[in-house]
Amino acid sequence: MSICPPVANDRLPSSVLVVGSGGREHALVRSLLASPAQPRVICAPGNAGIAQDVTCVAVAADNVVGLVELAQRERVEFVVVGPEVPLSLGLVDALTKVGIPAYGPKADGARLEASKVFTKQILLKYKIPTAPAGIFTEVTPALDFVRRRGAPIVIKADGLAAGKGVVVAQTLAEAEAAVHDMLAGNKFGSAGSQILVEDCMFGDETSLLVVVSGRDYVILPVSQDHKRVGDGDTGPNTGGMGTYSPAEVVTPELLARIDREIVRPSVDAIASEGIDFRGTLFIGIMLCSPDSQPSTLNSQPGTATAVPKVLEYNTRFGDPETQVVLPRLKTDLLTLLWRAAKGQLAGTQLEVRPEAALCVVVAAKGYPEKFPKGDVITFPAQLPPATTIFHAGTAKNAAGEIVTNGGRVLGVTALAPTLREAADRAYAACDAIQCASKYFRRDIGARQLNRR
Repeated sequence: MSICPPVANDRLPSSVLVVGSGGREHALVRSLLASPAQPRVICAPGNAGIAQDVTCVAVAADNVVGLVELAQRERVEFVVVGPEVPLSLGLVDALTKVGIPAYGPKADGARLEASKVFTKQILLKYKIPTAPAGIFTEVTPALDFVRRRGAPIVIKADGLAAGKGVVVAQTLAEAEAAVHDMLAGNKFGSAGSQILVEDCMFGDETSLLVVVSGRDYVILPVSQDHKRVGDGDTGPNTGGMGTYSPAEVVTPELLARIDREIVRPSVDAIASEGIDFRGTLFIGIMLCSPDSQPSTLNSQPGTATAVPKVLEYNTRFGDPETQVVLPRLKTDLLTLLWRAAKGQLAGTQLEVRPEAALCVVVAAKGYPEKFPKGDVITFPAQLPPATTIFHAGTAKNAAGEIVTNGGRVLGVTALAPTLREAADRAYAACDAIQCASKYFRRDIGARQLNRR
């Protein structure tokens, strides 16, 4: 059965450039290499693990001119952009000008992630369910708003902050400190020169990755991320410490509601703003009770009272969500992304593997604050079945050894008939990896497993 029916003149690209250097990009590279079209894949700048699979070229992800020149020099026919920074800098705009198709939004679409204020304004304008909020550039009015609304409350830096520009303040003192840090303390630089202060929503959080092409879209398998650094969802927010798919909290009935009330209105709103969005719309969603009280943290999956509301938009594949979503796809990823980039997504349907997937992020101890680099990593000679190690913050030292080179170092993903088996496989692999600064959460997937 053809999941992506043929389209006229639908020759797939024979050479693909993946931009980025993280676990998301390693997952993209692996999936693109698995395409029946057998494209030549290169990556810039890549990492030590990606370099074991494809040629990596040392051009930074934020070097728009260098990336365009690389794509032209290598006669690349298609570019898949992983991170948010090159998107916000207009890499897709620059590639389009020289006639190279790319998957990812142009700068006007990337602004949905580059500016949380811009996204909130669209959500409110088009009445898409979200939390009430205030927008501030000065400390005093922001503090006044915080004190009127009370805690818990959420403080967000407007711009890009590598997934760490959000403070969920449990007390007024914590909220006031976050306001000062962002607006007066320059904690996130220009990204924090404007902030969003939102009411705190309570419930289960879930992530939707939506492949969008204009007003056409395809929803990828649902996943749930673990943002906080510590077990039991404690400690500061990170870029993500692990994830799993499917997320049973999103029943088919609830997904249909999310599609109707959030996904379709979001895609239409973006198009109505004059943005020709061709890329991944990552929608962070909170499943709230009608009164949005903390008691919903123990709610049952898919309860009829769950009210889905938008937490955020991102404009690229999530990390580490990609590391569980892509391994569950039977549909050819290259075909899917090419169709979206070319405006030929209409009628595309997905085929998804029945297995569960779980990814544990192996980080350097101290992340997301200060952490060491250069620690040698030793990998097990054999991994559990259907288990893959995606490299993120890795490099090679002068001796040719793979070493840590970032806060999130590896993503260990396992597929299995059940989520419990996937967790057992992933953790067995994590335990077998040797590294002096190795740190990972021990409870990825627990919120779903404990419901059973």
